[in-house]
Amino acid sequence: MPLPIWTIGFGIFAQGTSELMLAGILPEMAADLGVTIPRAGALISAFALGMLVGAPVLAVLTLRWPRRLALLVFLGAFGLTHITSALTDSYGLLFAMRFIGAFAYAGFWAVGASTAMAMAGPERRGRAMSVVAGGLTLAIVLGLPAGTWIGQHLGWRGAFWAVTVLSAIAAAAITAVIPGLRPENPPSLRAELRGLAPPRLWLSYAMTAVATTALLGTFSYLAAMLLTTTGLAPARVPAVLFGYGLGALVGITIGGSTADRFPRAILGIGFAGLVITSLLLALGAEHTAATVVLVFALGLLGFSTNPALNSRFTAIAPNAPVLAVSGNISAFNVGIALGPWLGGLALASGHDYPAIPVMGAALAGAALLLWGWDLALQKRRRPRDAQAEPALARN
Repeated sequence: MPLPIWTIGFGIFAQGTSELMLAGILPEMAADLGVTIPRAGALISAFALGMLVGAPVLAVLTLRWPRRLALLVFLGAFGLTHITSALTDSYGLLFAMRFIGAFAYAGFWAVGASTAMAMAGPERRGRAMSVVAGGLTLAIVLGLPAGTWIGQHLGWRGAFWAVTVLSAIAAAAITAVIPGLRPENPPSLRAELRGLAPPRLWLSYAMTAVATTALLGTFSYLAAMLLTTTGLAPARVPAVLFGYGLGALVGITIGGSTADRFPRAILGIGFAGLVITSLLLALGAEHTAATVVLVFALGLLGFSTNPALNSRFTAIAPNAPVLAVSGNISAFNVGIALGPWLGGLALASGHDYPAIPVMGAALAGAALLLWGWDLALQKRRRPRDAQAEPALARN
């Protein structure tokens, strides 16, 4: 892959670390800001809401922007929000900065993905996207435990400064290696909007949102549960979170290698596995060995479905290549926003931390039902397609 594509992947790693690291430093942030852990967890939802809004809006607004300029503008805005966050004592301002930073991050995703595919050419677009998305995978495997370690030893503000430095390095690299390309033949907004009509597209969005809510509710309060329910020493929490990230890496690898051949099977297995793992985590949260294994399994099963969820839109909505994908980014972030919020509601109502994976199991069960509905719609279409083939042949 050309060096500019790896540079874009590094930019995703820098910003994705910020998206994920709060799950590991919620107790420190809550104590320093003088708020409850559920209220600190709402900062994860704020980031997800920024991504949710930013993905479709900036996918449209950046259709004709020069690529390098757009990447630098979004990365610069992201860095400024983290400088402000590291300096403020105001929860309200920090909440706003999380939203604005995520909005810019969504723009970087939209422009970075299109730039990488344009540079790679039609034959290597899949590989280019694997490099770009690999930045987020690296953020899960390395950025999350590293951010947790920095937060524990240098304070949560130190983690924000670290992300700022990574973003500055990414900006320098982008300035050096990415040319100021303009997109050729930008798609028509009207055609894209018409391409969003298929009902299965919106069913897929619902599947993505519900499954992500199931996973992120548990993930967002994982560090707090490890400290309070499992009784781990703070120094051991980053290692367990590394296990989650390693499981996510294995899950994405397995899901990516099977999504093209067995897309329906990987979704069904992943959702069913998430139900079982979440229930077992709730039951075994007081036992260290079981919890460590189940946290790894949670990452593996939760992320194994992502490649299939991301790749199905080309076939379902071929006439909306930009908005269909950005809509799925928004669906993921609906789940990222709802998961911490619902988990916070469970804690605020007096439940202990194991209640959150129980909620996750119920939501994963709902995703499994949506998957079954999608299968039924596919089977209903096949007879129609078979009937239409003779008529098409005559025409």
